Amino acid sequence: MENKPPLPKGLHHETAITDYLREMGKIMKDAIKKSYQNIDFFKQVLIIMTIPAEFDIQAIDTMRECLLKAEIIDKKKSENLKFTTEPEAAAIHCMKILKELRIGVDSSYIVVDCGGGTVDLTTRKLMRGEKIGEITERKGDYCGGIYIEEEFLKFLGEKVGSSAINLVKDKHYSQLQYMLQEFCRRVKFPFNGERDDFKPFDLDLDEYCPVIKQYVKGTELDQMEEVEWVIELKFEDVKRMFDPIVAKILCLIRTQLNANKNCKALFLVGGFSESKYLQARVRKEYGQKIKNIRVPTNPMVAIVKGAVQYGLRQEVVATRVLKWTYGTDVARGWKSDDPVNRILPGGIVIEFSKLAVKGEIFPVDAGIQTVFTPGHIFQSEVGFDIYTTENENAKFCDSPGVKLLGNWSINIPITLSVRPILFIMSFGEIEIEAHAFNLETGDRYDNTFELDI
Repeated sequence: MENKPPLPKGLHHETAITDYLREMGKIMKDAIKKSYQNIDFFKQVLIIMTIPAEFDIQAIDTMRECLLKAEIIDKKKSENLKFTTEPEAAAIHCMKILKELRIGVDSSYIVVDCGGGTVDLTTRKLMRGEKIGEITERKGDYCGGIYIEEEFLKFLGEKVGSSAINLVKDKHYSQLQYMLQEFCRRVKFPFNGERDDFKPFDLDLDEYCPVIKQYVKGTELDQMEEVEWVIELKFEDVKRMFDPIVAKILCLIRTQLNANKNCKALFLVGGFSESKYLQARVRKEYGQKIKNIRVPTNPMVAIVKGAVQYGLRQEVVATRVLKWTYGTDVARGWKSDDPVNRILPGGIVIEFSKLAVKGEIFPVDAGIQTVFTPGHIFQSEVGFDIYTTENENAKFCDSPGVKLLGNWSINIPITLSVRPILFIMSFGEIEIEAHAFNLETGDRYDNTFELDI
């Protein structure tokens, strides 16, 4: 996304992720060794990695690569690495609160994971056997807590010039971070939206970011010298920093509620959920529609606790909503409304044949069954290439927005008969399993594809 905060110049995002994970891995390994001295970390430790809801397959692959480089796993496709989305982990943790609220089976609830960078939402249904099912598609956006700081920097840029802010970002990142930390401690964290509780804050740039003075020019310099480099943050200023970010979160919640009007509870988790102003706005906007709006104790660790619970009992997730429409390429006879350029020799057209549709609810490990037949009696190879798209009405595999997920083909004997092939595709916990059965010979073929959870 174009509005994500930039990394310091020269630092690649994969390097930052790998370095962070490597240091985390050292702490993990040291802690485990204190209790289990002879444990084989790569074989006996299950790693649960939580990811934002909007991560795609490429982002998950990047995480695998970084975990490998950080020596947390010993091979990229390690069986001891599992992924779950942050809102899914939070939803698992919130299950126990449903019991306290006396909310029973078949009731739905929304989890709003308000992190630093992203805000992710999921709507789940409590099912029998202490399981949960996803009932609407996960949604997320870049409107987490750090964007309050971005709004603060915009406000500051109006006083000293945006070029001065950008130069400090590029050349004096640590001093900028110090000023932001002080802003958070003194302004952002205490802000609750009540004018009577607000204490104006004087931002003395001589104290918090003196290096910025050398980059302020023109009329901004004259104005800042006049006020002796002190900027007052008033109630209206701070409220304007919060409001566009909070508005995005409220819009995300509204989208989930429109898709599921019978919601019994809403949980705010993640670091930004501790904002009293955000809590107040959510309760004001949706308190009449949702009786139970709760912030769990220690909302920052709700995702971590849920991830551990998922690792101990992965079958807790009973259903998921598909993020994509899945299909394969199928040859069929030409139709009168087909574009002329699509017609191949013999009057054949290759179309996108839907297997599963975006937004459908699928039980984990449940299979989709379709029977295919070769297009010619002398055909010795059958392809089951899998494609994904957000458009459920895509007609061809090269239509706009259609992407190849993976190639797969099988060899079949020529018997001069129909040779039906039963194709089964199931959506597991972290991957798609594909099976093909030659119904004439009994031969079985297996493959897996990446699952964008």
